[in-house]
Amino acid sequence: MILVENSALPDVKIVTPRRFGDHRGFFCETWSRKAFAEAGIELDFVQDNHSLSAAAGTLRGLHFQSPPAAQDKLVRCTRGRIRDVAVDIRRSSETFGKHVAVELSAENGRQLLVPVGFAHGFVTLEPDTEVQYKVTAPYAPENDEGLAFDDPALGIDWGLPAEALTLSDKDRKHPRLSELLPFFA
Repeated sequence: MILVENSALPDVKIVTPRRFGDHRGFFCETWSRKAFAEAGIELDFVQDNHSLSAAAGTLRGLHFQSPPAAQDKLVRCTRGRIRDVAVDIRRSSETFGKHVAVELSAENGRQLLVPVGFAHGFVTLEPDTEVQYKVTAPYAPENDEGLAFDDPALGIDWGLPAEALTLSDKDRKHPRLSELLPFFA
């Protein structure tokens, strides 16, 4: 059983699997094709990814894959806490350029469903944070794209000052929204 909630952007969903706990800990199904289909979410995931970020303040993103390799993502934090962000980059959308930020943690068990047409990124709020996510298309380097995490037009509050963030060189060089090619109409 899962709880599916709309986020501030209706196409981005917050998914919370039911946990069954006792004195030993808990058990939950993080993905069930049947349960998700019953909730109106029918996706064919083809790859699972897992990242470890050693330092708090590690920012990964904002990333997406362009068509024909565009990906839906189901993101969860399995150790630590993250501020997870999805930005609508669909030009014809009423919410183009808007974003949603949700805290995901090992403790709260929430997941963020980020659909095709959204850039995705997260910042770690604790050291040694692990993030796992499912995607509906395999990694395609030729379709690997990004959006500037610090674009003032996006107004994303990452929860930490810019000087406290650790990024890859690649993530420091993504274009701003105004410079982004129209990958998604």
